[in-house]
Amino acid sequence: MPATRPIRGAVLNSMGAEPPYADSRPITVDELELEGPGPGELMVRIEAAGLCHSDLSVVNGSRPRPLPMLLGHEAAGIVEEVGDGVESVRPGQRVVMTFLPRCGECAACATEGRLPCERGSAANAAGTLLTGARRLTRAGETVQHHLGVSGFATHAVVDERSVVPVGDDVPPHVAALLGCAVLTGGGALLNAGRITPETTVAVVGLGGVGMAGLLTALATGCRVVAVDAQESKLATAREWGAAEALTPAEAMEQGVEADVVLEAVGHPRAFETAYRLLGLGGTLVTVGLPAPGATAQIEPLQLTAKAQTVVGSYLGSAVPKRDVPAFERLWREGRLPLERLVSRRIGLEEINEGMDALASGSVIRQVVTFDGA
Repeated sequence: MPATRPIRGAVLNSMGAEPPYADSRPITVDELELEGPGPGELMVRIEAAGLCHSDLSVVNGSRPRPLPMLLGHEAAGIVEEVGDGVESVRPGQRVVMTFLPRCGECAACATEGRLPCERGSAANAAGTLLTGARRLTRAGETVQHHLGVSGFATHAVVDERSVVPVGDDVPPHVAALLGCAVLTGGGALLNAGRITPETTVAVVGLGGVGMAGLLTALATGCRVVAVDAQESKLATAREWGAAEALTPAEAMEQGVEADVVLEAVGHPRAFETAYRLLGLGGTLVTVGLPAPGATAQIEPLQLTAKAQTVVGSYLGSAVPKRDVPAFERLWREGRLPLERLVSRRIGLEEINEGMDALASGSVIRQVVTFDGA
């Protein structure tokens, strides 16, 4: 059995706690034991990990998961140790950690990203690594993995198929964003929306994922309409290059019609807004994750008469080993300024307060950093 090492991590102990979380404190920063990597796995020293609505959705109970769980699924760090059979990375490399490992063997993995991996999805729901293993304990109690990553910790053991190496010149806080915000928002537009420089794109919801989509659309040369209820985020979108930045009511009143609409909120009303912004032959790509049972209304006549398409996209319909290097190149060329997405950096002990800021919608992306990364 691989040796264990002590780590510190942010563990969710109960779902559905009363906000503000700074008071109810459903997440505790604890000492844990991390078992070393087994075959096909590696140990990563975490440098940076982003706070995402998929973390908040577990905290507030809208995405139930087994507990206790060490949260965090958007992270980057340095490989410290590899298990038997690991060939794609080596100790000392910086890696991006992605929240949906792809087994490469199921029928879904043969769809070039269109469908989420069956085995990876099952492992994520169960709180395990791709092989079904669990490597975390707290005072002898098993702790679940979050989406195969558990990045809100000093170290993580992950499956080789959950990481993609990047260059040493990619800062940790940028590398972390590549694993979720950029793959999801940018990937959805490129892979599911198939945008080109001639495409008019509307982005509904200007959080981390939506803003990553906005930057990707701008890097592609698209005309972009940004839609959000918060004026501060609309002002930021204008500053970054959006042709228009409107509230949902303003977008409706002005009759905005887009070729591709990215819905990045995860709320039925946002989905309805996004649908109403579709032009003739337009495609709505939805990446938001509403609460189970939430419903939205659309007009089927419009869908048919205007030859429109609605597409669900998980992890941006991405194949991480293909798409992370592409986004890395855009960043290195100066066309994708991902540093702009980071609203603030926080310490691990501020994780509950970070969830409150995320719930308020006042931030784009917060990043937990370790060792001054």
